[in-house]
Amino acid sequence: MNIRPLHDRIVVKRIEEKEQVQGGIIIPDTAKEKPQEGEVVAVGKGKRLEDGKVVPLDVKAGDRILFGKYSGSDIKLGDEEYLIMREDEVLGVLEAAPKAAKKA
Repeated sequence: MNIRPLHDRIVVKRIEEKEQVQGGIIIPDTAKEKPQEGEVVAVGKGKRLEDGKVVPLDVKAGDRILFGKYSGSDIKLGDEEYLIMREDEVLGVLEAAPKAAKKA
């Protein structure tokens, strides 16, 4: 099943952090905080201004983003869980660091 968000909304799939167990203590899933990092799955057409113009979104499908702890609305499609949020709830886009130039 595909979903197409409307206007300035985006669909995000949370990226689970790798679990590292130290000292043999395992934290149950119910006690863990939900990750605040995700991958954009789908984006709307853009925000409609008062004059009728549509401003395209800055984020695009495939971007890795950071968002607030209480951002968006949780939805479930099939077995997958997603978030739908407005673009203005996105705190930032994570980009790969450029590789250092080699000196000759």
